[in-house]
Amino acid sequence: MRKPFLDNARGSLVLLVIVYHAFYLLNSVGVIRNVDIAGIPAFDTLLAFVYPWFMTALFAIAGAGARYALERKGGKAFLRAKLRRVLLPSIAGIFLVGWIGGFVTLQYQPALFGDAPMPGFVRYIVLCLTGIGPLWFLHELFLCDLAVLLLRRLDRRDALGRLGERAGLPALLLLTAAVFLSAQVLNTPVMEVYRNGIYILCFLLGHEVLCHERVQTLLVRAAPALVAAAVVLCAAFAALHYGESYCTMSVLRSPLACSCAWIGTLAVFAGFGRWANRETCFTRHMRQNGFAYYVLHLPLMLLCALALDRALHAPAIVIYPALLVLEALLLPPLAALLRRIPVLRTLLLGL
Repeated sequence: MRKPFLDNARGSLVLLVIVYHAFYLLNSVGVIRNVDIAGIPAFDTLLAFVYPWFMTALFAIAGAGARYALERKGGKAFLRAKLRRVLLPSIAGIFLVGWIGGFVTLQYQPALFGDAPMPGFVRYIVLCLTGIGPLWFLHELFLCDLAVLLLRRLDRRDALGRLGERAGLPALLLLTAAVFLSAQVLNTPVMEVYRNGIYILCFLLGHEVLCHERVQTLLVRAAPALVAAAVVLCAAFAALHYGESYCTMSVLRSPLACSCAWIGTLAVFAGFGRWANRETCFTRHMRQNGFAYYVLHLPLMLLCALALDRALHAPAIVIYPALLVLEALLLPPLAALLRRIPVLRTLLLGL
């Protein structure tokens, strides 16, 4: 079941992730990054505005897509596809491109790797693990895929899906409380990006609730109000945490952050369903290339940032737009080249 608005939403969010990382690399609020380049504090407002909701929206979209794929393929074929398209790139990517992030980090923060000599293979492994970058999303996504397969075995009659299909707008808004509770649990220490509770719940809500035509119609009707509410909430979040780290666990567990996450997710479904529910050249391009862009964009961006800073000594005001321009120029041909290399296209893209 092809939903153009979901394809457009997914593709747009992948591009937003790329824009986010161009600003994140120069953040001034202490969020861990690979480079040490002084940025412009005012630009951190964009990071705080989008961070609470853009990944929860991606998980919800993936959850809705999982239902359509399961209805079309069945559980066994679905699992085989996810092993190839999600798990394999999530592991192989660490060792094929992850070392780039570790290498760039080493140029700026050599103390992180210690002074003691280590064998070359061990150093390579350390560099790879340091540069996991956006591959965490694929790790989390595969965990969500396993969770939904388990849920379908327990709920063979799809009682939850039928219940979700009957949800009205008040019920959808009240799910903010469930999202808040999920944000309090299953968060990994140290690697705080793995927020298992909230991401698995948003994936399951996409699978059980947001995938239904009736619910999507309700959201489309309420699109102006939902988008306005999301903008106000996220602006309040960005203003409240201006100059602070917006992604510490204490901040992300707050009622305001969780409200931004869920209302922002609903606004994505509503807004794209109302104003971008048609297939275009952008839809087809991102459907074919979006995964490659997601996997490759940060290693490429890190190399560009290193060159701009260390070789050209460019100021921050130049680095921000330069990173986006270089991504726009270099990422499409790089993705096209990778798609034509037999072994790498399988390992990195699952093709």
